[in-house]
Amino acid sequence: MPTYTPPLRDMQFVMHEVLNVADEYRAMPRHQDVDADTINAILEEGGKFASEVIFPLNISGDAEGCHLNRETHEVTTPTGFKAAFAKYVEGGWPALSADPAYGGQGLPIVVNQGFYEMLNSANQAWTMYPGLTHGAYECLHAHGTDEQKAMYLPKLTSGEWTGTMCLTEPHCGTDLGLLRTKAEPQADGTYRLTGQKIFISAGEHDFVPNIVHLVLARLPDSPVGSKGISLFIVPKYQVKADGSLGARNGIYCGGLEHKMGIHGNATAQMVLDGAVGTMVGQPNKGLQAMFVMMNAARIGVGMQSLGLTEVAFQNALAYAKDRIQSRSLTGPKHKDKPADSILVHPDVRKMLLTAKAYAEGGRALNLFCALLIDRELNHPDEKVRKDSAELVALLTPIVKAFITDNGHIATNACLQVFGGHGFIKEWGMEQFVRDNRINMIYEGTNTIQSLDLLGRKVLGNNGATLKKFGKMVAQLVEEEGVNEKMAEFINPLAYLGDQMTKFTTELGFKGFQNADEVGAAAVDYLRVAGHLVFGYFWARMAQVALRQIAAGNTDPFYQGKLQTARFYFAKLFPETATLMRTARGGARVLMDTEEALA
Repeated sequence: MPTYTPPLRDMQFVMHEVLNVADEYRAMPRHQDVDADTINAILEEGGKFASEVIFPLNISGDAEGCHLNRETHEVTTPTGFKAAFAKYVEGGWPALSADPAYGGQGLPIVVNQGFYEMLNSANQAWTMYPGLTHGAYECLHAHGTDEQKAMYLPKLTSGEWTGTMCLTEPHCGTDLGLLRTKAEPQADGTYRLTGQKIFISAGEHDFVPNIVHLVLARLPDSPVGSKGISLFIVPKYQVKADGSLGARNGIYCGGLEHKMGIHGNATAQMVLDGAVGTMVGQPNKGLQAMFVMMNAARIGVGMQSLGLTEVAFQNALAYAKDRIQSRSLTGPKHKDKPADSILVHPDVRKMLLTAKAYAEGGRALNLFCALLIDRELNHPDEKVRKDSAELVALLTPIVKAFITDNGHIATNACLQVFGGHGFIKEWGMEQFVRDNRINMIYEGTNTIQSLDLLGRKVLGNNGATLKKFGKMVAQLVEEEGVNEKMAEFINPLAYLGDQMTKFTTELGFKGFQNADEVGAAAVDYLRVAGHLVFGYFWARMAQVALRQIAAGNTDPFYQGKLQTARFYFAKLFPETATLMRTARGGARVLMDTEEALA
């Protein structure tokens, strides 16, 4: 059976020694009283909830899955899931970073993200229920009317109700411009929605009495394509003026998807049969409103793979220490045993260090993005807010795609450490691989994220936002460029930073002549950008570790951090050279292939 220990020490290192979040919050009136001790205490309790309440339900939830009663359209979640959600609500966890005006605790996003990383390590399938709810809260908080906010946000904040996002339909995936669900206006200002949605995570369950669905649909006279989509609130039970529940609405679960992983989450086929809804925002502007939820979800998906990478690493490391097999190539290391532990083998260490480097790099990036969101929402300086929002927009596709791709690499590597035992259910490793696989697909496939990064976020503004991140890299290079102890981190980072400008300009020029060139290079480009971002944070983490060691700190944590940084720059970061070469390989070898794909 797998185990899980919340990585509180590393979270504290990133928050307090690398990002210095408490200092950042002193400049934000809303969070100026939030100090390191407060953050640490909350995350310690959050770690207990994750490891003691929902982690024990992970394997059993995967085996049991969700069950649909086709007569009542009600879904029963795995044993223990509902009770765990009640404990989650009792502990006040849904309100952690929500607006105090609606019953929230108003804590920084950094705290919420740290908590959600641990939830995802413990049980991704369960965590998706509150995760989708948080996204619905964010969307309504940004675009709902005062009446909608007063009616729905307190219930979502408290956990009394949950939420979903209903986008995809059977005939269209990411291309939402093709959706067909109709919304007919009614005399009382409401709408009647008819259509079908698929792949709706947490679309139906037994946790709470009401589920608030955010549904994309078309008005009768709407323009074709994505410019003709509106957004509607469609609750499972209609809500009366006093906030009590009324009649059952015409939205119900018609089936559950049979999936490769995340079996404990109800991935529902939702049928709308004259369901009553109210519009969110302006007519035909629904996609823009939903992007608040979609962007939050994309960062959340990165958190899912970060969580799985961490828990897979922990279990693979523990197994490698105990498993004895063969002798070290340089001679026996455990002479009192018939064989050495597999930890003596270089490639086993490579697999473990790959997972560790991707987990710790992903944690630094995720918490940095959370800090940027805190700045965007709360900093008194308008320029800081604007710059932070632009950086979050740039980094979101990297968080989603790079971290989930890394999660695929890492969970598979950790399964490999177990050898044949990794393929057996009882060890839990194959579930981590299966659960992670969806993260590369939903909320916009990783190819879609790559196109978004290169086409919209970089070339779309002539690299202006990328240059802002480049200035952060340049500042670190200037600060540490003459420090010999930092050379193994700074030199490759500086080189890639310089190459990135030329690389981007070259792809932009080719793409201007033939748009397929952007499509052919985008996936490789995002991975290069991901390494640039990870390289920056690994250099910063190495910087802190070296300073602590130079000051006489003998905590082995810092030596471990330094060793992992060295591994990352020596064994993983060099992938960028190959990626830039393949990106430059162009579109012709992909598109002029009619005979090969006949």
